[in-house]
Amino acid sequence: MKALRAMWNPLLDSFVYFPDRELYGDPSDAGLAFTDLTIATEDGERLHAWWIPTRVTPVRAHVVFFHGNAGNVSHRVQHALALSAAGLDLMLVDYRGYGQSTGHPSEEGLHRDARASVIALRAGGHVDPSRLVYMGESLGAAVALRLALEDPPLACVLQSAFTSLRDVAREHYPAALSSLAGDAYPSLERIPRLRAPVLIVHGAEDEIVPVAHARALFAAAREPRRPHVVEGAGHNDLVAAMGAGYGAEVAAWLP
Repeated sequence: MKALRAMWNPLLDSFVYFPDRELYGDPSDAGLAFTDLTIATEDGERLHAWWIPTRVTPVRAHVVFFHGNAGNVSHRVQHALALSAAGLDLMLVDYRGYGQSTGHPSEEGLHRDARASVIALRAGGHVDPSRLVYMGESLGAAVALRLALEDPPLACVLQSAFTSLRDVAREHYPAALSSLAGDAYPSLERIPRLRAPVLIVHGAEDEIVPVAHARALFAAAREPRRPHVVEGAGHNDLVAAMGAGYGAEVAAWLP
């Protein structure tokens, strides 16, 4: 089965990653000041990121945000607006193959991208390393969680997170194809080892990753942990459903 999965990896990736190379505006469209960053990874890729400092004082924390499997950073400007208004600095990072970043996405590649992003943020010298928060959306939640086990943050925020890629595949694809996902992005297996406080935010009507995934992750997580199920929200409209409460919920949760 392992050999078969390796042979089918390019096909499987086409069902997992949906990058968009075109940027549709930038944070200034929402009135946010920002800086373009280029981040070098250990295997030679160059990632594009936006650093968006909050205008609110005191700064509550510095969030490294890992987006989902589709689009790019330009689709997350409303996320940035809500988080910035809550007193949170924000680094929005495009994975390899997304937006203006080089390369092609893969599970190990995204982990390298996440690690490189945090290293670059610390090296910049303008953040308090003890106040870093990893926040991930959907696929990005799995990326954030894995990084948090290796390099613990102040806190971890998992938005619209799944228990594993195979579990999501079972919701949408035939059994023969979903079985080839193997143990990719095994968040349910990993979360019991998480020692950072975790906030799990999920839409009650999520049509892509059912809310049962969030409940399973919460049950497996250590304290301190908090669930926030947003009634009426789906997978892609959670920020709109929460409004200003999206950033406020994150800021209020932080130690």
